[in-house]
Amino acid sequence: MVVTRFAPSPTGYLHIGGLRTALFNWLFARKNNGKFRLRIEDTDLSRNKQEAVDAIIKAFNWTGLNYDDEVVFQSERFDIYKKYINELLKKGLAYKCYLTKEELEKIREAKLKGEKPPIDIRKYRDFKGELDKPYVIRFKTPLEGKICFEDGVKGKQCVDASEIEDFVIARSDGTPTYNFVVVIDDKEMGMSDIIRGDDHLRNTFKQLLIYKAFGWDVPNFYHVPMIHNEKGAKMSKRDGAVDVMEYKKEGYLPEALLNFLVRLGWSYGDQEIFSIEEMINLFDPKDINKAPSRFNKEKLDWLNSHYIKNSPNERIERILRDDFGVDIVNHDKKEILIDELKERVKTLKEMAREIEKILTPPSEYNEKAIKKFLKEDAINNLREFIEFLKDKDPKLPPDWHKVMDEFLKQKEIKPKFLMPPLRIAMVGDTKGIDLAALLSVLGKEEVIKRVNTLLSKI
Repeated sequence: MVVTRFAPSPTGYLHIGGLRTALFNWLFARKNNGKFRLRIEDTDLSRNKQEAVDAIIKAFNWTGLNYDDEVVFQSERFDIYKKYINELLKKGLAYKCYLTKEELEKIREAKLKGEKPPIDIRKYRDFKGELDKPYVIRFKTPLEGKICFEDGVKGKQCVDASEIEDFVIARSDGTPTYNFVVVIDDKEMGMSDIIRGDDHLRNTFKQLLIYKAFGWDVPNFYHVPMIHNEKGAKMSKRDGAVDVMEYKKEGYLPEALLNFLVRLGWSYGDQEIFSIEEMINLFDPKDINKAPSRFNKEKLDWLNSHYIKNSPNERIERILRDDFGVDIVNHDKKEILIDELKERVKTLKEMAREIEKILTPPSEYNEKAIKKFLKEDAINNLREFIEFLKDKDPKLPPDWHKVMDEFLKQKEIKPKFLMPPLRIAMVGDTKGIDLAALLSVLGKEEVIKRVNTLLSKI
């Protein structure tokens, strides 16, 4: 069975790079009717944050990346790790290292200068006794030969064993380190395939040694290049490397974000838009690009606008109410309003702002628009138009188009002498949705009221 996992550390928010890794693992498991597991790597007790764990779960719930079985917390498995560490000690494949902080600092300083360290990091590798002083436990790395594996993205990867020093698998307080516990967990959780960022590539060689020490089969590895900003540099918060839930707050739909992320480093011909079902059917980690991908906010906005246009209005109403506090559920012209805005906005946050702008009478007016369009003739046209309206009963946009056309013909004037001034009266500016749709949403009484308000101010 294909079993994949996502294994974040709960020390901060889940960013889009992490979500992309989770998505790739989720897609591969679902494609093969396998399992996708979630593991929280919280062995560093001093840095763990419960709010970070909560944020990870929220992001999974929002995006629909459902995981199988219970969440595994490494902090609840220390007894298991201790058992395996003792096994390596008994086999002579690990040892207690009593080097002091001062000695380790001297080794580090010498390496930084490119000099031979005055103390051998492996000083206690063959020491048989016991000392009454603090110690860490180090893994005995082979002194010669090569460590190799076939990476599903990057191809064959090798390193000289001599390049990897005897690394720590348990700290002086007894807590195990990342490169040790990840192997134990992946083995016990039955991982068949591990898709992760290529910042872990160096760690893989150490982990392979631990697999070998226990005589375990090695899973398939796929190391995915990082996501860069549009200039090809490391992403920052300004570039979009923020908490995944920030995208929700900004009005992005989860399927748009997932579609965007799946295309960062993976492709299927020239296709840009993928349903979740298509992603599952088509995704293969062997098709992941070897080069880093670039974050393109314009592409994300384009995808989001596509998914907004194709979302049921009821869903949009619910998100507007629950996430942005804009409640139009009982508005009699909500369908007209949403249908109009669907064609214009890139995000639901933008839609929420536009709805509030439409439904809230303007408190100020664009001065340039006033000077350009509200000459004396236009002001008179507005006065006459609301008089003309009094014995009319327009409801839908076609009705309003008809009423405006009748008025223009009767007055023998061009649309620019009525429509821009009318729009300014409604929303304070000359930009926005179709005017007839706008008037229909507001209704006759509100239209008259807003025109009178504008007239009273000029």
